[in-house]
Amino acid sequence: MGAEQIRRWESGALAHAVSDPFGQGPLPWLRGSENYFDDTGQMVPWYADETLARGGAGGPRTADDVRRQIKGFASGGAVAPGESIDFHITVDPPQPFSVDVYRIGHYGGDGAAKITTSPRLSGIVQPPPLTADRTVSCHHWWQSWRLQVPTYWSIGAYVAVLTTADGYRSHIPFTVRDSHPADLLLVLPDVTWQAYNLYPEDGHTGASLYHAWDEEGRLLGEEEAATTVSFDRPYAGAGLPLHVGHAYDFIRWAERYGYDLAYAETRDLHAGRVDPARYRGLVFPGHDEYWSAPMRKAAERARDQGTSLVFLSANTMYWQVELGPSPSGVPDRLLTCRKRRGPGRPALWREVDRPEQQLLGIQYAGRVPEPHPLVVRNAGHWLWEATGAGDGDELPGLVAGEADRYFPRTALPEHDGRILLAHSPYRDGEGTLRHQETSLYRAPSGAWVFASGTFAWSPALDRPGHVDARVQRATANLLDRICKRD
Repeated sequence: MGAEQIRRWESGALAHAVSDPFGQGPLPWLRGSENYFDDTGQMVPWYADETLARGGAGGPRTADDVRRQIKGFASGGAVAPGESIDFHITVDPPQPFSVDVYRIGHYGGDGAAKITTSPRLSGIVQPPPLTADRTVSCHHWWQSWRLQVPTYWSIGAYVAVLTTADGYRSHIPFTVRDSHPADLLLVLPDVTWQAYNLYPEDGHTGASLYHAWDEEGRLLGEEEAATTVSFDRPYAGAGLPLHVGHAYDFIRWAERYGYDLAYAETRDLHAGRVDPARYRGLVFPGHDEYWSAPMRKAAERARDQGTSLVFLSANTMYWQVELGPSPSGVPDRLLTCRKRRGPGRPALWREVDRPEQQLLGIQYAGRVPEPHPLVVRNAGHWLWEATGAGDGDELPGLVAGEADRYFPRTALPEHDGRILLAHSPYRDGEGTLRHQETSLYRAPSGAWVFASGTFAWSPALDRPGHVDARVQRATANLLDRICKRD
């Protein structure tokens, strides 16, 4: 296929992914000038406030992948209280910088709270990224700062905010987890985040599982993208993953209402570092498209042992992937998905006779180019109780990004009861009428398995401009039943 220039927003961003990852307006560290594409593909600033969008009066500016004013990544995966995490950071030109560490949460509507600040650090220009067969890695960068996580820190999703002396800013997300039991385990989709990471977005080096540049600076499509990507590199742009906002929307809402959450990443599920049986439910809050065989086995085992599964996005468990060690031997730092190219097994779960519907109850149907209403079905079911929703009611904009549906010719998982809670028509990119569905079934073990079938469910929980009280109440009904609240 000939080279085709592709805009970044077409790489899966769409409206509910990058227009505002935090969904909270101008949090202290996000007063930058970076622009993104909205639903229509038009350039828009991060915030409606144009003064803030321009950086305000002397405000910080967002670092980029061309000049690399300040960029970094964290070594390893999730870290436990009492352990340490290393940050590898490049600063150009060399100058002092600092790291502010924030924890994502409700915090009275602020969306995050500052937890600590590093000492003043000396920044250096790290070597250029290494590339091999379109795999980009910065595993050779020197350590810049080691954060010893105090034992008293709360578990959760954190962001390290990097700021140079001359006011450039970037970010590094990381997770603090613990093995203590909780009602719900929130599983952050770091594998899928890395699959979409196009760092560096410099017009000639970066590559993701979707795109890569050619010698003429054209952004190529999936057939010529990387087959292996590395966790040892910054995230592109501002340093936050595409789709990260889905997870943060759920976190803010769930912590506001006092749900008992533990935290982990999908690589923890892959490596067996978490025991799903310790929790009443596993929550997958955002776009979670790339799954390894151990991840799927862990989820299936959890369901079969009575742990409920909650999938709040769409296009879940679509591609099968493998995780391998870095060149220095650190496990699970390379992500490989050959998709439909080259030798080896097919990469789609449904092509290896294990369609995702056999776990989720529905499966990926396609993209939704423009938001459509989610149409309520079976409104008498307990999930819709006290929402005020009736059969046929339309929840505006709740079918967006991508959609799932029930495939009648694909086997369902074993169940003692199963129901579709939404059936929503929409037009695909060719104008063909299709439909989205929301699914819930009860496994023989007693576990509930819920799949929203749309990207827009998590944003409806706590993202300004997207909140829907009926989705908030339905989600609470589901989690309360899983947690056995009165």
